[in-house]
Amino acid sequence: MDWRDWELFCEVVQHGGFSAAARVVGHPKSSLSAAVQRLESNLGLRLIERTTRHLRLTDAGETIYRRVKPLFTALHDTHSEAMAMSGSIAGTLRIKSPYEFGAHHAGPVACELMSRYPDLAIRIDVEHEIVSPVVEHYDIVFAMLEAPLPSAGIVIKRIFSLERGLFAAPALLDRLGEPCGIEDLFRFPLLTGPTDTSWAITTPAGTTEYLPADKARLTSSNAHIRLQAALAGLGILRVTASYTRAAVETGSLRRVLPDHICEPLNVHALLPARQFVPAKVRCFLEAMEEHAHGSPAGEALSSAAD
Repeated sequence: MDWRDWELFCEVVQHGGFSAAARVVGHPKSSLSAAVQRLESNLGLRLIERTTRHLRLTDAGETIYRRVKPLFTALHDTHSEAMAMSGSIAGTLRIKSPYEFGAHHAGPVACELMSRYPDLAIRIDVEHEIVSPVVEHYDIVFAMLEAPLPSAGIVIKRIFSLERGLFAAPALLDRLGEPCGIEDLFRFPLLTGPTDTSWAITTPAGTTEYLPADKARLTSSNAHIRLQAALAGLGILRVTASYTRAAVETGSLRRVLPDHICEPLNVHALLPARQFVPAKVRCFLEAMEEHAHGSPAGEALSSAAD
């Protein structure tokens, strides 16, 4: 009996279809379909009714999923706890992160750890949407503080705070004039994220003012798209200092109002609530802290345990 077919059947049901499950488990859609067909053939039961629009469980499929899924969940939890007790840095570490944080912080740390630990594999899914690490089977989900956070079965291990600044292309500043204060920013187009309603900016005098960001020239959850728009001179970008460092060094972007302080980008590390934190998770978070302390001056990344 191939228990892997049973587990892949559960993955298909949990994620609502073959395509979504294939993205999560990292297998071709065809292999998942074949696994379910083998399972149905071995059991002599129809488990899934397939249509062009959606997937529907048969009564037999519903019963089997309800009974079998908790067994695989318990098996994975037991494996994670055993790995945590052994202290072995091995297996696959599954991470989900917003694009900007993943590209410039989680990514470099992942490369460093894979070089150090040959038995460690890392998967980083880079998306803006927050998900539950329990439901989606992630070891770590990095999430913005501003967004609502799932709570069931979740612990918040650390909080990362990243310095942000305002950046624009020299051509845009030459055309509209160099801003001297927050009031000057009102004449500039803005490049924003989908949750931005206003930007909190602290003046050198220590007062905090808010720049409305609800009527942006470009809105995108992808920081790289916003960066491209800024490089094209289409607006002012608010982003972490590390993300624009190369463009600033080449003169493609300039920092706007460098004596003003933007609200930092706060990122939570969400972890499944477990008795034992896997060694690979502890190792990654510790490496993130080391990466923070090694960041160049001007890029503040601090962490604190909850």
